[in-house]
Amino acid sequence: MVRRNPKGQKGQTKVQELVLVTFADDMEQARDYETLLKNNDIPTMIREQTDESSQQMRIAVLVPEEFVDEAHVIIESQDAYDDFYDLAFDDEQETDFDTDIFDDDF
Repeated sequence: MVRRNPKGQKGQTKVQELVLVTFADDMEQARDYETLLKNNDIPTMIREQTDESSQQMRIAVLVPEEFVDEAHVIIESQDAYDDFYDLAFDDEQETDFDTDIFDDDF
């Protein structure tokens, strides 16, 4: 026997409200965030939005409200990881070992 919902009541499928996690600098970064979140089993949507104050296009990364805290942690962890490796392997900050500190005064 199939049980039907009375008229006026919502079915069992519930539309989840999406909330903003972050704005991406470009579509490539947005896709990276999307892949990162989906790899962690967080449904993700990307939307281009016009910022009303500056009339510029912004790329929003959205997740269901129940996943927003976890998504923030994942994105922040990845950004910190990327920042560490950018700093550690930055070609502009080469160490100069020919300084006077290694000269002997003998």
